[in-house]
Amino acid sequence: MLDFFQDIGGFIMAPLYYVISAMLVGFHKVWGGVFGPETGAAWVLSIICLTLVIRILLIPLFVKQIKSSRNMQLIQPKVKELQKKYGHDKEKLAQETMALYRETGTNPFASCLPILLQMPIFLALFRLIDQAAKHPETERGIMTVTLNEQFGDAVFLGAKISDTFLDTDLLGVRVLAAVLVVAMTATTFLTQRQLMSKNMPADALTGPYAQQQKLLLYVLPLVFAVGGIAFPVGVLFYWTTSNLWTMGQQFYVIRNNPAPGTPAFKAKEQRDKAKAARKGLPPEAAVNAQDHAVDEIASAEAARKAAQRQQPKRQTRSQRRKR
Repeated sequence: MLDFFQDIGGFIMAPLYYVISAMLVGFHKVWGGVFGPETGAAWVLSIICLTLVIRILLIPLFVKQIKSSRNMQLIQPKVKELQKKYGHDKEKLAQETMALYRETGTNPFASCLPILLQMPIFLALFRLIDQAAKHPETERGIMTVTLNEQFGDAVFLGAKISDTFLDTDLLGVRVLAAVLVVAMTATTFLTQRQLMSKNMPADALTGPYAQQQKLLLYVLPLVFAVGGIAFPVGVLFYWTTSNLWTMGQQFYVIRNNPAPGTPAFKAKEQRDKAKAARKGLPPEAAVNAQDHAVDEIASAEAARKAAQRQQPKRQTRSQRRKR
């Protein structure tokens, strides 16, 4: 039975090995020509470039995540009203809550999509590094024996990129691995904290959604901290780079398109007023522009709902012939 599940897992991961290894080898040809194909710098930079490509491909999902997260924040007062009205009937409460989610185009699980989609990629990279170090004669994807040997033996800042905190007695390797684990954990915490402190209205800081966010705030970094000591140095570079990208991307979105009623929204109002003052415009101009942006978002959402309601029912072929 165990062999069966291993075969299934191998069948699912095989395409990922080819995709990840192809991108990795492609970047390695570039950086290997600069630093040398056997250097750790060439492989680490290849991992970082691989991470950036993956995160760029995930931008559409990130946009959906931000929109869904914003909707979750804005509908919290309505969720609380439903809880007061149907708190005695859990089944009815669940039905009405799901109806509210559908009406507002909100997916409560959208915030997990980017990290869930990254997990198979993370596992594929983990296996490529691990197997390159332990079984370089086994080719995965387009990683040849020579590339496996270079990958598994590459040294960066005194540590092999295949080393982990647990499987070495060298102080330098443990220091580098510990620094990367702390960086990975801290960036995970700060990214979630940034969202909660800057882009959540006061009404959204209580209730089930807030509890879910607080749980993610403390549990995710703890999971990464505990699991990180078993990750190869190369994988730690991948995840830390991914977290830094998320922080920067989220900062840009929150700063330029904050949810109404949040600290980030008020901060943008102040910046817009200061900008209007520098241009010699009255402060009302900045406020009107902000209100106009909010109205545009609301109008677009209302138009989307109206279009959904007015969409004609599908007809069978016989019904269309009768017409």
